[in-house]
Amino acid sequence: MDDEPWARAKIASLLSTEPDFEVVGSCANGTEAIEAILTVEPHLVFLDVQMPGVDGFGVIDMIGAEAMPLTIFATAHDVHALRAFDSQALDYLLKPFDETRFHRSLERARKELRSGAGNGPRLQSLLQAVQPPRRYLQRVVVKSRGRVVFLKACDIDWLEGSGNYVTLHVNQDTYLLRETLTALEKKLDPAQFIRLHRSAIVNVDRIKELAPWCGGEQAVFLHDGTQLTIGRAFRDRITALLKNCG
Repeated sequence: MDDEPWARAKIASLLSTEPDFEVVGSCANGTEAIEAILTVEPHLVFLDVQMPGVDGFGVIDMIGAEAMPLTIFATAHDVHALRAFDSQALDYLLKPFDETRFHRSLERARKELRSGAGNGPRLQSLLQAVQPPRRYLQRVVVKSRGRVVFLKACDIDWLEGSGNYVTLHVNQDTYLLRETLTALEKKLDPAQFIRLHRSAIVNVDRIKELAPWCGGEQAVFLHDGTQLTIGRAFRDRITALLKNCG
């Protein structure tokens, strides 16, 4: 996944001589890369750091570090990025790379693929090291019915967590995202999204009513009629929200 045709062609040519690898896609920009990773679900990607529009780090951010396949980066001369790769033990190819360096990276990839160890935590640490303090998430990218869907964060009604997955409720549709609710919460604007329960986050613009519930509990009712109870540990957040609105 590289915006330079020669780099894509070189990687494809070098891989063509490897019987245990198959090239399943080639992308010229970050948006194409996101769609290909979510659709094809490759075991290994070569990801350029600098691409027009969405760069390599943006691809990881939008897909989610935990959902990324094993990643080998390609970069030109970003010293800061190289130090970050080294600190996280993440492999990279410094352009222009030669055949010897490529095969060294490929052999390392083989070992990691055989071990089954994911690189999600290292990718997440990399993002924190190389990116400036980022804005809150504006879009969420999900795979749905064989398509890749780009959702505006503000269009999400509420989010429901279950283990390592989050269900996004958008109007009458639902979308499944492979990420923990806690990890996703950190990316959302706290002025717009509030945690109600260990397994639920709601868009405050969708709240219609706050009401008492059974056993001294409280619940919120959304404009579409959805009812969500408020966990005791999260009541202070609702109280703070009401004060800010008042």
